[in-house]
Amino acid sequence: MAVSIGLSQKQRQGVVEILSQLLADEYLLYTKTRNYHWNVVGPQFNDLHKFFEDQYEALDEIIDDVAERARALGGRAVATLAEFMKLARLREHPGRQLAAREMLRDLLADHEVLIQTLRRDLDVVMARHGDAGTNDFLTGLMERHEKMAWMLRSFLEGR
Repeated sequence: MAVSIGLSQKQRQGVVEILSQLLADEYLLYTKTRNYHWNVVGPQFNDLHKFFEDQYEALDEIIDDVAERARALGGRAVATLAEFMKLARLREHPGRQLAAREMLRDLLADHEVLIQTLRRDLDVVMARHGDAGTNDFLTGLMERHEKMAWMLRSFLEGR
């Protein structure tokens, strides 16, 4: 059935491409956070194990929201590991065993990259594609990542 929401097919397609890259990044960050939840060791194990769990659960919600936004625009939600790895702008470091502080720094860096990427995507979604709804949606995601980054930064401060 045709999508009639005041945006052309070309506009919607452009936004769905942005959302697809974002979905890949969010999934990669989710996987990395879950990895750290499973593999953290050291004196802060219990606190970090729970902290990482809270973060990957929040990312799981974000992933679902991004996929559903792409679908609402008439697009397809990318959903395979091959697609995620092809589209993701964030990177993994397979085989590296990180200390707890390095895990926190790595996740913080990824959240900050996502925040910067979302700021750029906000401009493109509105200026090039005229999609105020997705612009608002991305603003909310950016705020969620800013909060998650603040929490990671707070864990690292004073240590």
